[in-house]
Amino acid sequence: QLAFFGLFALQHRGQEAAGIVSYTPDEGFSAVRRFGYVRDNFTSASLMESLPGDLAIGHVRYSTAGSKGSTQLRDVQPLFAEFQMGGCAVAHNGNLTNALALRDELISRGSIFQSTSDTEVILHLYARSHRERVEDAIAASLYKVMGAFSLVFLTPDALVAARDPWGFRPLVLGRLGGAAVVASETCALDLIDAEYVREVEPGEVLVADAHGVRSFKPFPPEPTAHCVFEHVYFARPDSLVFGRNVLESRLRLGRQL
Repeated sequence: QLAFFGLFALQHRGQEAAGIVSYTPDEGFSAVRRFGYVRDNFTSASLMESLPGDLAIGHVRYSTAGSKGSTQLRDVQPLFAEFQMGGCAVAHNGNLTNALALRDELISRGSIFQSTSDTEVILHLYARSHRERVEDAIAASLYKVMGAFSLVFLTPDALVAARDPWGFRPLVLGRLGGAAVVASETCALDLIDAEYVREVEPGEVLVADAHGVRSFKPFPPEPTAHCVFEHVYFARPDSLVFGRNVLESRLRLGRQL
């Protein structure tokens, strides 16, 4: 339900489709992905009952890669797969500039893709990383991709967030009671009464598990390069994006124009 409210607050970021993946030790991973608005799908009591657990991630889709204008259900995130180290779901905001080259390379080595989304490349790289720790496997897979990515992963033991070294797209960390929350914008934290802690820093990987939240930076530093469209189009006016209020940024842009 908290994931639903977070997605409802972020509906402006994508109206084509939405999805939630949850996890409980007894039943494993549960996923619901639907076309259309969050409110039209995730207000069904029976549907919400099919998403048990106290770990969840969600995503609203706005096509930037894959099947544009003709979204198929297989492209709707979060994407999920089972691996030797356990299941993993991922939701992605951004564009991978080398996704097609990586996809061709992976297919030539025997990988079988189910979607047209560039995000699926990350899952295949994760599967081939052969690292014991989840955060090491995620870092190893992201080390091979180029471009914009703000990501959230769900595993049986942890919630993992990662942001590309340039910081192209926003990602913020919040706290609700003893739980960590990550979202693209602070407006999602506001709706669930979560406390805003800070931005996930460019090149940072955050791991939230039973031991708390830990952080590391596995990527070489790069010059900061924020997406200006976050301030003029994507984000909600009452959100903090890149450490600044979106409405104030728009007013200042207007004054300069």
